[in-house]
Amino acid sequence: MAPIITGGIRSVIIVIRPTKFRGLNHKKSIKQRVRFASSSDQILAQHERADNCALRAENDKIRCENIAIREALKNVICPSCGGPPVSEDPYFDEQKLRMENAQLKEELDRVSSIAAKYIGRPISQLPPVQPIHISSLDLSMASFGNPGMIPGPSLDLDLLPGNSLSVIPNLPFPPMSISDVDKSLMADIAANAMDELIRLLQSNEPLWIKSSSDGREILNLENYERNFPRPNSHLKNPNIRTEASRDSGVVIMNGLTLVDMFMDANKWVELFPTIVSRARTIEVMSSGMLGSQSGTLQLMYEELQVLSALVPTRQFYFLRFRQQIEQGSWAIVDVSYDIPHQDGQFSSSCKAHRLPSGCLIQDMPNGYSKVTWVEHWEVEDKAPIHRLYRDLIHSGLAFGAERWLSTLQRTCERIACMMVTGNSTRDLGGVIPSPEGKRSMMKLAQRMVSNFCSSINPSNGQQWTTLSGLNEFEVRATLHRSTDPGQPNGVVLSAAATIWLPISPENVFNFFRDERTRPQWDVLSNQNPVQEVAHIANGSHPGNCISVLRAFNTSQNNMLILQESCIDSSGSLVVYCPVDLPAINIAMSGEDPSYIPLLPSGFTISPDGRSHHHPIGVGDGASTSSNVDPTSGTIRSSSSGSLITVVFQILVSSLPSARMSPETVTTVSSHSKSLPILEKKFDQQLNSLTLSGLPILSNIK
Repeated sequence: MAPIITGGIRSVIIVIRPTKFRGLNHKKSIKQRVRFASSSDQILAQHERADNCALRAENDKIRCENIAIREALKNVICPSCGGPPVSEDPYFDEQKLRMENAQLKEELDRVSSIAAKYIGRPISQLPPVQPIHISSLDLSMASFGNPGMIPGPSLDLDLLPGNSLSVIPNLPFPPMSISDVDKSLMADIAANAMDELIRLLQSNEPLWIKSSSDGREILNLENYERNFPRPNSHLKNPNIRTEASRDSGVVIMNGLTLVDMFMDANKWVELFPTIVSRARTIEVMSSGMLGSQSGTLQLMYEELQVLSALVPTRQFYFLRFRQQIEQGSWAIVDVSYDIPHQDGQFSSSCKAHRLPSGCLIQDMPNGYSKVTWVEHWEVEDKAPIHRLYRDLIHSGLAFGAERWLSTLQRTCERIACMMVTGNSTRDLGGVIPSPEGKRSMMKLAQRMVSNFCSSINPSNGQQWTTLSGLNEFEVRATLHRSTDPGQPNGVVLSAAATIWLPISPENVFNFFRDERTRPQWDVLSNQNPVQEVAHIANGSHPGNCISVLRAFNTSQNNMLILQESCIDSSGSLVVYCPVDLPAINIAMSGEDPSYIPLLPSGFTISPDGRSHHHPIGVGDGASTSSNVDPTSGTIRSSSSGSLITVVFQILVSSLPSARMSPETVTTVSSHSKSLPILEKKFDQQLNSLTLSGLPILSNIK
């Protein structure tokens, strides 16, 4: 029986069959559409290319018109004054001025806030005054001397011969164009110097021998010349002398941090403020390998000093090269490099050439480092060395390895103490409320010491003038205009004198730093007792500390004395400065002390270089900077006496534009009002020192 097809099924079949043919037609239509779209894209792309060409041509046309307009603007003349145009783009200049104005307003608000805290009331309540910079510091300096003789703006400043301060420039650094040939030569010199330094560091006898007088390691010059032959000496004068020494010790700082600080000129000066008076990186030839920075080579300039106006500085250009020897071990070498016309730039009477010198830094556990230091010089003295410093200079102690390493050890101890958050057992508790206040006080004292050291051999070309008639002491003085931030604004008279005493340097240091003996010599205390109100230890030796002193003087109840004393085997310092009470409170509260004006004075104490056999520390091993007797805690010394330099700084006028013309020393003595004060201070301090030294002499075994 045939199946019966219903109407519903028949309709499905009818629908399905035409759909098959419709699908074929649909594919054809899609292909046609694709071909049409492709041709449309091609036409669109052609139109876009045409538009781009037209826009590019229009852009070039506008650019040419812009260039022509800018060139025309350069030749525009102001119809009122006939001058050139003020600016090429007033809009951007206006925006720049607005930004500078906002920055100045912020700076004004910050300074006003500091000033309000400093003077005790808002700055808006102050009466209008003339722009004469008179700080509380210079008033206190005058009143502590003779209240009837206060230097002021009306002071006649025709003081010292040859001191026309308006024409004193800083030492110029001529623009240098270093060619590829010069850079290749520098790289060869640095590589050879590094090889020589490593051999000097790793060799012992017979290249290095011990001095028979003090046990220091000195270079055997005959053996050195056989191992490192040179065609001739760098200095042509046959009277040149050679200084060479080596020393080693442990430093409380990790090696990589030390290396990075050595390669930074500013941090280099901060590490050695008593030795390096000025340093600058002229050009970096190579920044070394990424990560370790091994192979860094740079050309630098440096001035080295002894803290006395009687000893000329050593000025020289040199190459500094860093190389990592192995993991945790680095070597840094310095070697002199002559540039054209450098002798015309140097004002020193000492011509020095630094042969390969430097140090080996090796990491030790607990963040310490072992440092081995080598110093090697050829020196030509164009003028005779002052008789007081002749022995110290000729012995090699003045610029020797022991001085460098002992200074580094003491500075690193100070940095470590600054990082400690708690108080030492030797600190006076309750006065400095917080670790931030302690660090702020240490920064203030550090700036005071740096200013003091830089004042002895200023970097502005200032020359010392010898004054006669101030008793038997040879006093040297100089004038300079103080414009640096953190110093009183005006004209400063600096004076210095050096004496020799047959007393050990440590006894002299203890005499000056002890507040109980201070009234015997300090004019600021007016012979009144002095009390230590704050104490910050910044080293392992008890003498390395910062003190805030208060003199029992009813006329100056708001004036305190900030003092830092430091000592190591190469010498010692006692630096002090009057600071008023509001400024001390700012520092103790942890605020920025950069704006507190400081004009420090003080003493530098060094051995005289006259060696004699000492029962302790001679012949007991290799020479190191660790010359502290473990039983008594005293500094070992092989010196028979002390060289003491007294430095005073006085603000003689708060007018920066004060007139100065050359005059004779006779005119200085008869017309200057500040020199009698200076003479009185030197008489009191130097005479009291000489007299007070007599009982100290009886205590020396």
